[in-house]
Amino acid sequence: MAVPVFSKVSVSFGLFVGLALLVGLVAGARFEELYQPGWAMDHFVYEGEVLKLKLDNYSGAGFGSKSKYMFGKVTIQIKLVEGDSAGTVTAFYMSSDGPNHNEFDFEFLGNTTGEPYLVQTNVYVNGVGNREQRLGLWFDPTTDFHSYSVLWNQRQVVFLVDETPIRVHTNLEHRGIPYPKDQPMGVYSSIWNADDWATQGGRIKTDWTHAPFVTSYRNFEIDACECPATMAAADNAKRCSSAGRERRYWWDEPTVSELSLHQNHQLKWVQAHHMIYDYCKDTARFPVMPAECEHHRH
Repeated sequence: MAVPVFSKVSVSFGLFVGLALLVGLVAGARFEELYQPGWAMDHFVYEGEVLKLKLDNYSGAGFGSKSKYMFGKVTIQIKLVEGDSAGTVTAFYMSSDGPNHNEFDFEFLGNTTGEPYLVQTNVYVNGVGNREQRLGLWFDPTTDFHSYSVLWNQRQVVFLVDETPIRVHTNLEHRGIPYPKDQPMGVYSSIWNADDWATQGGRIKTDWTHAPFVTSYRNFEIDACECPATMAAADNAKRCSSAGRERRYWWDEPTVSELSLHQNHQLKWVQAHHMIYDYCKDTARFPVMPAECEHHRH
């Protein structure tokens, strides 16, 4: 979209911006305002404000945002596959294009009936990932909708579940570590079969007698800087950054440059009670600790 979109920013993440001018922002609650089907349109089911994606032994399904964005916050409420979801993955993520892309992933790993869903997050910078963390949730994500969000600015990337931070990826460029801040990103979600790895390392396969597997979505929100496809990435980065009094964005405010004390406590609670795997602690996989692990508060 070549013309900047103006809209009122929701007050979120403990922030009030005042009368700042907010340029190039979009927000919405309906799927068709912000997203479009990406593949397997016959596996989409629309029920009022709820969108359902189906996975069967013929196909999964996925959708993506109509535009790309730099900095801001994206949120979707998701209700994951009920019952036996072993072998399935529902993904919600932001990604840029090309081999040197940046990407922020939520991957929800299905399980056998009665066993908990696992959430895997990952961060790709300049095409390099391998930064997985896995955790169990403190609720059953299959019985109701819950909010999953990515907050992205020039200081940090924050993964949130029901506004509780579960992971922080901090800008450590001053230590020579690359940070994703120069590529517009689309927003995507999909459900697909990954029974070669998703559940107990691939030992539990998808039971197609339980198909279709259904993930439900509602309340689609994008509170971010929309990037015209015709504009160069460097120009978009400049356009989506605050410029003195003329242009102020909420994501550049000091209150979102780092977690609050309360949010830090929440993150530590998640790490202490729900973290199952952290690549930073996997010495078998990484005999030499990845550079960012020495400084990150993940």
